[in-house]
Amino acid sequence: MNPAAHPHRPRRRFGQHFLVDQNVIARLVAALAPAPGERIVEVGPGSGALSDVLAAGLAPPAELYLIELDRDLAGTLAKRYRNLAHVRVIQADALDFDFVTLAAGRPLRLIGNLPYNISTPLLFHFFSAGGAFCDLTLMVQREVAARLLAAPGGRVYGRLSVMGQYHCSGEHLFDVPPEAFRPPPKVQSSVIRLVPRPPRCADQSQYERFATLVRTAFNQRRKTLRNSLAPLLDAAAIRAAGLDPKARPETLAVEDYLRLARATPVAVSRS
Repeated sequence: MNPAAHPHRPRRRFGQHFLVDQNVIARLVAALAPAPGERIVEVGPGSGALSDVLAAGLAPPAELYLIELDRDLAGTLAKRYRNLAHVRVIQADALDFDFVTLAAGRPLRLIGNLPYNISTPLLFHFFSAGGAFCDLTLMVQREVAARLLAAPGGRVYGRLSVMGQYHCSGEHLFDVPPEAFRPPPKVQSSVIRLVPRPPRCADQSQYERFATLVRTAFNQRRKTLRNSLAPLLDAAAIRAAGLDPKARPETLAVEDYLRLARATPVAVSRS
C-alpha cells in the first residue's frame, strides 16, 4: 500500500523525516537481506515506506515488529497490516523499550532510520540490550556514523567511538542525501551495520568502571590522562596499565580503556 494514501504532517518534536526514496529503501532491504523465519524489528517506521517492502517480502514463521512512538502513525500502520499475521505494530518509545524481553532468547535483527535528535541515546540503549540483537542496520546522521566508526587519534574519536566499538563491530554501508526524505533534513545520512560483540569485561562491576573511565576521560579530552582521570586513577596506576599518563584520551583504543578498568582498585561512581 502506498504510504502517500495516508498523509501525515511530520512532527518536529519527534524528529520526523520520512524516507521516501524507493531506491534507498531497496538498498536498505538488500543490506538487511532478511531470510525466512527471522525476527525483524523496525524502529521508527513512520509512514511505513520501508515497512511495506519488509512486510511484503516476509511470511510466517518470520516476524516483523514495528515500534512507533507517534500514536497516529502507529494506528495507521496497525490498520494497514491488520490482516498480516506476521506483522505486529507496537506503539512505544524505543528509548525505553525492552528489547531483551521481546527477543526472549531468540535474537532480533534491528533496522531503522533513527531520529537525529535522539540517535546517540538510542544507540546506548541498543548497546545495553546487545544480547537481544543479531545485528543492527541503522540510518543515522553522517557525523554520528563517523564518530561510531572512528579510529583512535582522529578528531571525531570520542566516547561514542569507544563505547560503540566495545559493544559492536561496525561498517559503513552507504550514504543517503537529504532529498531522500520528506521533509529533507539539513544533514547528510549514512547507513551502517553493527554486530554485537561478546562482553570483554569480567563482570558488571568491571564494565561500570570501564564506562565511567571512558566518560570521565572524554569530559576533558584536551587534558592528559594524568589530569582527566585524576579523580579515579593516579599516574602510577595509569603506568601500571601500560599507558603513558601524558597521553590524551583520544589516542587510546578500546583495549587501553579496558586495561585501565582492570587496573582500577575499587568500583568508581557512575554519577
